[in-house]
Amino acid sequence: MLIVQNISFGYSKNNIVLDDFTFTLNEGEHLCVMGESGCGKSTLLKAIYGLLDLQKGTIFWKEKQVFGPEFHLVPGMDFFKYVAQDFDLMPYISVAENIKKFLSRFYPEESERRTQELLKVIGMTAFEHVMVKHLSGGQKQRVAIARALAREPQLLLLDEPFGQIDNFKKNTLRRNLFQYLKEKKISCIVATHDKNDALSFADTLLVIQQKKMVACASPKEIYKNPITKYIAALFDDVNEITINNKTILLYPHQLKVVAQSALKATVVNSYFKGSYWLIEGEFENQKVFFNHSEALEKSEIIFLSLPHL
Repeated sequence: MLIVQNISFGYSKNNIVLDDFTFTLNEGEHLCVMGESGCGKSTLLKAIYGLLDLQKGTIFWKEKQVFGPEFHLVPGMDFFKYVAQDFDLMPYISVAENIKKFLSRFYPEESERRTQELLKVIGMTAFEHVMVKHLSGGQKQRVAIARALAREPQLLLLDEPFGQIDNFKKNTLRRNLFQYLKEKKISCIVATHDKNDALSFADTLLVIQQKKMVACASPKEIYKNPITKYIAALFDDVNEITINNKTILLYPHQLKVVAQSALKATVVNSYFKGSYWLIEGEFENQKVFFNHSEALEKSEIIFLSLPHL
């Protein structure tokens, strides 16, 4: 339903931000966009929404082409919703009134039902009468998401949607929100730094590096077969180890302490991670990180397994 074809955007000829992006997104599918800060994630969402004029390429939603401010007095496609990092809420009215603002006043019962439904999705039923100016940043973020969903957009664009929400609320909100979007068959594109947004909820993962697409596939495929250290590092600490003139990428959980192997390392430090310890070691003047059930003594000599060699 969404077709992004060879698009490029820059604020000038010498300041390209997006360089030749091509991908598609079907109805009800969720796409996660990841990459380091400043790589162009937010710019991509703005381009898709219609807030920017492309230098080249086209964007279509079904048969309708998405154009930027040069073609629209009020930029942005009315069948999309875009939740930016600044929430643009109305501070002097309540949470419920912010959501109802986009619902029809001619059908008050339906408007109230939709509002209560969305308050439940974002976990803020108890705050429906609270004025928005009294909310925390994370609570405002949740209200902004609910307001964007009020009229059930065909495509929802979320820019770092859980950035200000604490982990306890974040995990519940993620599950509720993405399940709701699937039930309603609302397509979604999320720009994020958080691997959990991609691994648990995305159908497709798009990775941006230095203004270019460097990967676009299922999260499972990209996670299990990262083609560069940059991509692997989006998910976890990553080891780039050279053994016998061959360089391999390994996550810490892939290395195990064994009685004997070709990888002999010296323990440098141990970091407590809750259910395990992250051990930093040194192997032939290379840093190596691996998970272990307990802390290891500094300068201890250990051997590590090489799972897929």
